[in-house]
Amino acid sequence: MALITAPHLSAPDDFYEALIDAHRELSPEQSHALNARLVLLLANHIGTLEALKQALAAARDSAPASH
Repeated sequence: MALITAPHLSAPDDFYEALIDAHRELSPEQSHALNARLVLLLANHIGTLEALKQALAAARDSAPASH
């Protein structure tokens, strides 16, 4: 199964707002921990290693180059 990389969220602005709200008033450490928990919850929901590997590669490939 190929990873869906085209826009696919039914309400992207609403999701973005919910994501920002979830991070509101958190310290940087708490925010990083929330992101880690969110990644693990969504990975569990996806459930297939192949899709997760594709997502990891896509996320890494889209990261800005470090200088």
